[in-house]
Amino acid sequence: MPRRTLDAESRALFEAAVADAIPLAVERIHHEPPPPLPIPRQRERDERAALTESLSDVDLLDLHLEGGDEATFLKPGMAPMVLKDLRRGRWVVQSHLDLHGLHRNEARQQVAIFLAECLARDHRCVRIVHGKGHGSPGRIPVLKRLVLGWLTQRQEVLAYCQARTVEGGAGAVLVLLQGKR
Repeated sequence: MPRRTLDAESRALFEAAVADAIPLAVERIHHEPPPPLPIPRQRERDERAALTESLSDVDLLDLHLEGGDEATFLKPGMAPMVLKDLRRGRWVVQSHLDLHGLHRNEARQQVAIFLAECLARDHRCVRIVHGKGHGSPGRIPVLKRLVLGWLTQRQEVLAYCQARTVEGGAGAVLVLLQGKR
């Protein structure tokens, strides 16, 4: 902003108005910086708790399958025909991920990376091989239960079903992902 100069009359009026003023002894005035913004500690605790819960070994999905029933999922609001088409192999598998030999944390990370890559490439139908549990203690398919739970929690997953026998059967799952909008 340009500095204004006062005419003689205005200057005289100003000097008369401040004639009895005492000059400050300090040459500079220091302003305190504003206090820092508050740290959202509760939000950080909530996010940490949500992450811990999502990585825990709690049953993510009740998958007690009996009598040859296969695990399936259909996102609420989706037409039942979508799941039927997926089961019948009407979708072409565009990519696959094999989780054999991975521990649960590694598998979870690989599933997340794989799904992100598939979405970026606009792959709609993918296969995830989780195994049948033959190498697990008690021959229980631990990864199968976990993978199905993780998929159910993912917003981009529209449906999944057990793969056909030629594609891995009970050791794999076909997943239908949402397309790019």
